Amino acid sequence: MPTITVADGVELHHEIHGEGDPVLLITGTSASIGLWTPAVIEALAAEHRVIAYDHRGMGGSTPSTEPVSMASLAADAAALLDALDVGPAHVVGWSLGSAVAQELVLARPDLVASIVLYGTWPRADGFQRSIMAGLRGPWATGDVPTALQALGIAFSPQMLDHPEFEQLFGAFLPLFPQTADQVAMTVNQWDADLAHDTADRLGSIDRPTTVLVGEQDLLTPPWQSRAVADLIPGAAFVLVEGPGASHGLHVERPDDWLAAVTTHLARHAPAAASAD
Repeated sequence: MPTITVADGVELHHEIHGEGDPVLLITGTSASIGLWTPAVIEALAAEHRVIAYDHRGMGGSTPSTEPVSMASLAADAAALLDALDVGPAHVVGWSLGSAVAQELVLARPDLVASIVLYGTWPRADGFQRSIMAGLRGPWATGDVPTALQALGIAFSPQMLDHPEFEQLFGAFLPLFPQTADQVAMTVNQWDADLAHDTADRLGSIDRPTTVLVGEQDLLTPPWQSRAVADLIPGAAFVLVEGPGASHGLHVERPDDWLAAVTTHLARHAPAAASAD
């Protein structure tokens, strides 16, 4: 299991697939690498060097229960890219990972070629704070079964009502926190989600940006993604509509998710950028 040591001696578990321009995948709250799904990683790795990693305290990375912020998690991402010597990379951040991507491009633009912010927000509004606080609660009390059940909000009504949903979701369970330390870190991640606020700084981002969201996303609702796109100069906004357009868009609608991401990557590849 490959790891790279970053600040404080923390080792970040990571995987690298494919060859080509580097693409860094930054996952969301409570998640580990596998939630990107093999299909997504394989599709992206067909033409790119795909780097995915577990946040500190999660998955195969060093256990930790110390508080985190989006800025500190972005410092970990920067340290990983520096250690691999692969920047500038295209950065694809999902949910918490999108907030980390925002902080990464603001702090280390030299490491970032472009960004895809998938299920994102500039600062939590009242609706989103209610959702996040509610999801944080069972993790904080150690009621993991309820915490996992509540994560159903990341999926669409169509998927939740599917007769095989329990079986499908069961396959994902090993990718969520498995230890007391990982549960504690998940609480810290929810705290970072609630504290995230880049609204007054997004206007300084000068890297090509696509903001991607599903219309059924309740955790990072479309109006929040639209707000981010409006605040970043020149950002493209992609709203995927219809059944399955949830917070877990890449799981439920992988073809549409991949179409949006690969279009962005092709448009902002070095050759394409030079032609522009």
